[in-house]
Amino acid sequence: MKIAVLGTGGVCRALAPAFLALGHEVTVGTRDPGATLAGNPAYVQLAARCPELDLRTFEGAVPGADLVVNAIDGPSCVAALTPLADLLAGRVVMDVSSPYNWSDPDPEAVLDPVNTDSLGEQLQRALPQARVVKTFNTLVADVMPDPASVGNGDHTVFVSGDDTAAKEVVTDLLKALGWQDVLDLGGIRTARATEMMLRMFIDTSAALGTYVFGFKIVR
Repeated sequence: MKIAVLGTGGVCRALAPAFLALGHEVTVGTRDPGATLAGNPAYVQLAARCPELDLRTFEGAVPGADLVVNAIDGPSCVAALTPLADLLAGRVVMDVSSPYNWSDPDPEAVLDPVNTDSLGEQLQRALPQARVVKTFNTLVADVMPDPASVGNGDHTVFVSGDDTAAKEVVTDLLKALGWQDVLDLGGIRTARATEMMLRMFIDTSAALGTYVFGFKIVR
């Protein structure tokens, strides 16, 4: 499968090598490839380890992709992806964004949107012909491709989306990464629930002293 990962932060650095290891062809999208190579040393290190990664602009990364990962920070992703609506038409968009500004030093910073809307829904409205699937947003980036790093993999990852076939594509990818418990919550509206879990994630991480944990739905 051809996968485009949009964004060059921690999610990209965790997922792109994992996708390559599964045999997928991976392209990374960024606003300005030159600026990324000049000013993002963590991505430069990734590129050195994985020379097969192809770094392009957002617009250049999407064509030909079977699946596009939104790994752009939450406050910026809707504005960044809206101009790509035509390019993303018909494509599976795996959205891992969080409605939170991680650079805000205020520990009481609020989630936005919350309760009556979600980033997943905003993206689906902005990209009406794309097939948006929300997932991975309840996890720190390092755990996304490595479920066994927490509880021997005995925890839950969630998917939300209106397109059943798109959720099957994402679910198959998650299972290939080692996820055993993939819970389909329903339509993209249910992204509100998992996005609001971020407050629980932040407070739990403070209590545990680590971001490396997962949530488990016990039946």
